[in-house]
Amino acid sequence: MEKADLSHHILSRFNADLERLRTSVLQMGGLVEEQLANAVLALVNGDTAAAEKVVRNDHRVNGMEVSIDEDCNRILATRSPAASDLRLIVAVIKTITDLERIGDEAEKIGYIGSRLATMERPADRYREIKHLGRAVEQMVHDALDAFARLDADAALAVAKRDRMVDEEYEAIQRQCITFMMEDPRSIRRAIDVLWVARAIERIGDHAKNICEYVVYMVHGKDVRHIRIEDVEEELKARSSSAAS
Repeated sequence: MEKADLSHHILSRFNADLERLRTSVLQMGGLVEEQLANAVLALVNGDTAAAEKVVRNDHRVNGMEVSIDEDCNRILATRSPAASDLRLIVAVIKTITDLERIGDEAEKIGYIGSRLATMERPADRYREIKHLGRAVEQMVHDALDAFARLDADAALAVAKRDRMVDEEYEAIQRQCITFMMEDPRSIRRAIDVLWVARAIERIGDHAKNICEYVVYMVHGKDVRHIRIEDVEEELKARSSSAAS
């Protein structure tokens, strides 16, 4: 085989490795989305069996994280990637960590949901939790979609929604405190609801993190701890400068 053909063969295998890595992340993301949706539904519907199933399936999320991490380490050791390829692998390692933590939070919701299912459900059937859960489920889905398409603009738009999630979480906090003050018998349930709301809010934070990794992959800029609006302004300035 000629040297040029050998180089092309090696490059093709490397590209296949990277594409397989991206696919694995999206498969893990799909499982995490399913875990989150099932955990929230189990809580809202008072379904103990469904909540326990979420808890049992957490090991699958953990197993996928380990497998993908091993693939990343193998590629780093054997391919010595540089530039955008290296950024992709670094972003994948960070993304699967956040996905695993989303899985942990879903497991926590499952645990609490199985306990709440044994109690009489409130008249509102956890309406606020259901609404918050749906908003965060969509955040996770859209963050993964931005990852799949390497769409930094879409990622920033998703990251902005984290502020709304925080506001809804704070509203649930205030509501639970009011319930506990008015009726001490509601304290146990209110605390559980607070833990669930906190878990969902943390999932929103992890979705935002994934969006930041997308920006890093596309633009090579670490935007953690920077206001989203400031990131948008800087990226617009970069685009204008490159176009002129």
